Amino acid sequence: MSGAVEIDELLRTMSPTRRPGSFVFVSVPQEPAGLEPIATVREDEGLTLVIDRDAADAAGLEYDFVAAMITLRVHSALEAVGLTAAVATELADAGISCNVIAGYFHDHLFVPTDRATEAVGLLEGLARR
Repeated sequence: MSGAVEIDELLRTMSPTRRPGSFVFVSVPQEPAGLEPIATVREDEGLTLVIDRDAADAAGLEYDFVAAMITLRVHSALEAVGLTAAVATELADAGISCNVIAGYFHDHLFVPTDRATEAVGLLEGLARR
């Protein structure tokens, strides 16, 4: 199943949606039993997990950044060019940090929780332009 590749279509139909909850990035040597990460990334320094903040607290894991998760509901092709750049630029121009993780179907943005509503509004504005 291939997704959209044209930047105009991607932006127009991205439909940013905030997922309930707060999420954190943690680094561990190996995945602790019982956790259900949103995403994992194997790095030389350890295993990065993106997990629900409550789960991290319950497991006693340390973190620095608490984020809201915004999913771009458009099915973007993995080879699409420009979506991440356009979204990151829009948020950067407003001083909002953004960590992007691409899934097979959608892109997921992690922004500071206290700026999540603003971020969704900016992205909705970008989609209308």
